[in-house]
Amino acid sequence: TQLAIALGAQVELFHALCDPMIVREDDRGAYSPVSRARRELEDDRAALELGAAAIRRHGIDVACHSAWDHPAHEAIVRRALGTEADLVVVERHAGAHRAPWLLSYSDWEALRLAPCPLLLVKSGRPWRRPAILAAVDPAHAHAKPARLDTQILEVAGALRTALAGRLEVVHAFVPPLLFDADLPGGGAAEGVALVAAAAEEAGRRLDALLAAQRLEKVVRHLPHAPAAEAIAATARQARAAIVVMGAVSRSGLKRLFIGDTAADTLDSLEADVVVVKPGGFVADIPRRPRGMSVLTLRATVS
Repeated sequence: TQLAIALGAQVELFHALCDPMIVREDDRGAYSPVSRARRELEDDRAALELGAAAIRRHGIDVACHSAWDHPAHEAIVRRALGTEADLVVVERHAGAHRAPWLLSYSDWEALRLAPCPLLLVKSGRPWRRPAILAAVDPAHAHAKPARLDTQILEVAGALRTALAGRLEVVHAFVPPLLFDADLPGGGAAEGVALVAAAAEEAGRRLDALLAAQRLEKVVRHLPHAPAAEAIAATARQARAAIVVMGAVSRSGLKRLFIGDTAADTLDSLEADVVVVKPGGFVADIPRRPRGMSVLTLRATVS
């Protein structure tokens, strides 16, 4: 609702009815699968309309849609494709995790397959001039597409403007280790110089990226640590309400997935997260809805 007000966006509330319909062979009339399915759709849409009414009070155009389709993550992505959504917003689904911010299987698959940026809401707190942290990698480690950093910053900048927040950017770097037992101190002095040189180069790369995007009033973070650890620590330090990061495909693999760095980072963050895909990404799912999953119970006589 906050984003829709600021951006003048339309909103659709969508729910996929994906639990199997359990029926018996002798179900008839009001108990037939078709009759029960229609009733559940009507009840579901009525529930969505209650939420829509609260959003419409802000002058926002809200539509509601529910459908029998499964699994849930595919249904969400199919609907996003069908409506040409610019942003998919989902809540973190509670699982059997001890830590309440850990993601479920459906969350991971929705993040992996969503054709547009996906906002994963992990907290129920409203945004109040939020700190928005963009995680970039101008060194393009692991063959990361150069354009993805630009997309991350575009999304983060739009969120800063829409929510009247502040923008911070993190670029983690890990210089090569230097150790030589034959040198005094094992090469400690050379190691310090190497880290300083790597930090200076990382700063130049980040400055060039920000200058190309004409971003001003941006707080820069250049932690010397592995990316997953650095992003999570920086998010805590900045008290970030939203973290914007990218998902990339690995060489040799046809399907896009959330890599180890992103996976570790996502599960360690308590902030809301926006995941951005590289340009040209195509969701690898059937375009035709699967419809209702039916489990038929058959009576046996012995």
